[in-house]
Amino acid sequence: MAEPVPVAWPPAPIRTERLVLRGPEAGDRAAFIDLFASSEVGTYIGGPRPRDELEGAVPEVPGQRPGLFVAALDGAMIGMITLDRRNTGRPGHVRPGGKVAEAAGPDTGKTDLGYMFLPHVWGCGYAAEACAAALGWFAGVFPGEPVVLCTQTANDRSMRLAAKLGFTEVERFEEYGAEQWFGVWHSTPASG
Repeated sequence: MAEPVPVAWPPAPIRTERLVLRGPEAGDRAAFIDLFASSEVGTYIGGPRPRDELEGAVPEVPGQRPGLFVAALDGAMIGMITLDRRNTGRPGHVRPGGKVAEAAGPDTGKTDLGYMFLPHVWGCGYAAEACAAALGWFAGVFPGEPVVLCTQTANDRSMRLAAKLGFTEVERFEEYGAEQWFGVWHSTPASG
């Protein structure tokens, strides 16, 4: 989550045409476990986690932290959106004016958009709808602050979603044994 501006978390639920973005609830636990145990979801993020490990590790109300939205359809969790501060030790950073920053440079990090949805809802446009709503909320709370996104170039769905949301490519690099695409989104046109 962007700092240092304090933000009450979770914010009031965000309603879209079909979804509600909200904070996690106890009833979301099974969906969180399904999400992280899914081999389809894990394809581009290091693989699935063992279900028995998740059953023992996931708290009664999972994901209670600033920057995490549950995407709910008719009350049931179908995915999650995260807006987290990007680790400055990782490749892919943008300095003011849109210039690429060195990983070890003075950049303080940017907010990184992440998303994961259960496979049974893929192809329905829910990820685009939820991410657009989260970006809209972010732009209202942190006007002018860019958001970054990193995905494997092999993840066609994620690449299409990044383009649909208006992310523009900044660079590509190798990480985790795969080519990564790194893009930036601005709520207002970049200056400089």
